[in-house]
Amino acid sequence: MPYLVPPHIPPGRLSDSAQPTLSVAEGLLLRPWRPEDAPTVVAAFSDPAIQHWHLRRADDEDEARDWIGQWRDAWYAETGAHWAVVRPGSAGDRTGEVLGRVSLRTLIPEIGQAECSYWVLPAARGRGVAPRAVSALARWAFEEVGFERLELAHSVRNEPSCRVAAKTGFALEGTRRHSHPHADGWHDMHLHARLRGDGANG
Repeated sequence: MPYLVPPHIPPGRLSDSAQPTLSVAEGLLLRPWRPEDAPTVVAAFSDPAIQHWHLRRADDEDEARDWIGQWRDAWYAETGAHWAVVRPGSAGDRTGEVLGRVSLRTLIPEIGQAECSYWVLPAARGRGVAPRAVSALARWAFEEVGFERLELAHSVRNEPSCRVAAKTGFALEGTRRHSHPHADGWHDMHLHARLRGDGANG
């Protein structure tokens, strides 16, 4: 059955090239995940704060490497795009210290829509890492790829994520009631969105 409108983002826009490394304000980078990042992923998903807002944990490095492989495969399947947020090391070293993760998930290229998600490791919190990373990701998604709408959802109890959304120009559109299970039960979720052409607040 043919579509009445052409796909907003044509097939191959992502998968026809390697996942890029993106510049972030104040010298940070978004780079694709690597197998050697597995210990950092295990540490992140062992953190109580990250576990509180997620459904899964990584029990060992083998499992974390499997996740990283899935994140890398998602790029070529055009179902997701996942980056490590890093602080580069010495001149010319683009590996650097991993500070967190930012991603586009639930990609629907046909209608130019995706959902942003992110976390930051404990030692890097309170430094504006998440807002800078989300802003860089949104800029790339809108300007380089052509997405029309990005969504961002979080528990109504997750006030830090709400502040990140506000700082990066994601307008609060409403509340999804009783919509996401956490370890302590079902949570209402705030739904934020930013459209191509909207300005960021910071």
